[in-house]
Amino acid sequence: MAIPRICEGEPMPTTTLRFLAKATDVGYGERIDGGHVLEWVDTAGYACAAQWSGRYCVTAFIGDIRFTRPIAVGELVEISARVAHTGRTSMHIVITVSSGDPRAGELTRTAQCLAVFIAVDDAGKPVSVPVFTPQTDSERRLQLAAQHRADMRADIDVALAEQEYSDDSSAPCAVLRFMAVPTDVNWGGKVHGGKVMRWIDEAAFLCAAQWTGGDVVASRINGIRFYRPIVIGNMIEVRARLIHTSARRLYISVHVQSSDVRTGVGDVATYALALFADLDEGGRAMAVRQWSPVTEEDRRLDRHAVELVEVLRQTATK
Repeated sequence: MAIPRICEGEPMPTTTLRFLAKATDVGYGERIDGGHVLEWVDTAGYACAAQWSGRYCVTAFIGDIRFTRPIAVGELVEISARVAHTGRTSMHIVITVSSGDPRAGELTRTAQCLAVFIAVDDAGKPVSVPVFTPQTDSERRLQLAAQHRADMRADIDVALAEQEYSDDSSAPCAVLRFMAVPTDVNWGGKVHGGKVMRWIDEAAFLCAAQWTGGDVVASRINGIRFYRPIVIGNMIEVRARLIHTSARRLYISVHVQSSDVRTGVGDVATYALALFADLDEGGRAMAVRQWSPVTEEDRRLDRHAVELVEVLRQTATK
């Protein structure tokens, strides 16, 4: 079910951030990279969730997000986050990113997604949140879409949990490895979701760029699932693996693993599936270099990528 358009002036709980895109927001290319946009999305979503619940909140899930146009340095960026549905401890929030020339006075939508945040107490345990009751037809449609996506997400979580990754693969792979440092964390003492999403974007970019040798850019993130928090001092490994190619897209699976440096014990903290495009000089997506599965694991994950994207496509259109 697609996220319904929101009419201006409706009394939906909303948090809006507005700022100018700076040169320091440019990442690995000439554009504002997807990692920065994801970080902004997480910040706006957190502010909305914390405002609604009156609690510290953690990111649980960032839904399918498609980047429809690049954001240039100097553009005015507006990020609107609205509560669409609440569970017992969760808040489902629609986040819309728009940008444009501040002199023109008109902003164009660049991305939109549905995010899920969980309210927690001082011990990190989930706590109940105020119930959101829709008051208008638009709010009811939005809540229905959020509920539908929550049901579909449960199926996606099962599909992700059933997939196993090993070294028995011929697929191109890129790995980033570093320590989580104090500048990565929020006031709750945990690495904030936006920072993790930037790591995901960076590793996926590295994998895509090494495979194509061209100017690659994230076109879509097919969901980011957060399993556990990351704390200062943990060793972080971000592993991006190419698992499927279509005519014009690279499908890259990214795992973020967090480990205690003293014991070496760790587990996957976050998972994402990112789609990247290879751009020509005019910024248009070109045909990408094709990758062919070799091992049984390659073939299994290739099928998994196709099936998962189809599930997400149905989620967005039903």
